Amino acid sequence: MAIVFTPNWLTVLRIALIPTGVWALFHSPSAMWQSIAWLIYFILGMTDILDGHWARKSGRITPLGAFLDPVADKALIGSAMISLAILDRFPWWIVVVILVREIGITIFRLVVIKDGVIPASKGGKIKTLMQNFGVSFYMLPIPQALHILRDLFMGVAVFLTIWTGIDYIIQWRKSLSKR
Repeated sequence: MAIVFTPNWLTVLRIALIPTGVWALFHSPSAMWQSIAWLIYFILGMTDILDGHWARKSGRITPLGAFLDPVADKALIGSAMISLAILDRFPWWIVVVILVREIGITIFRLVVIKDGVIPASKGGKIKTLMQNFGVSFYMLPIPQALHILRDLFMGVAVFLTIWTGIDYIIQWRKSLSKR
């Protein structure tokens, strides 16, 4: 029996390859290895776009994929932030804010699933993009002069993380009042 490669397989592969990005971050502080780590995370991040597009285009959207995709996103960003914080290159307070929101909203979604799934908002997609951009600039060996831009990206990501978490709960409450 042949194994059929599906968007869900790509998502699982993305999750399975996250440790390679972590390994590259810790392997060496050299600019080359930090750039390799960034490239690994970039490629894994791009598979997020690819698997979603592929699932929609081929009509292969599944409940498993709808669950695994955001888990993969959180595992990817979480592994990068925690690794960078351990290496003392990323603020722990941002790790805590983002992971508390991400884990909290994930648990919230699982608890309220009986009320119907609230789809990811445009703000949530932008939030994920900004988190990925912001964290990636902490990976790359960029000149000190660009740290202000890196920190601004991360500031926007933190703001969007908090705002979209609050908005998610507001949208859920609105959906309940319409019933």
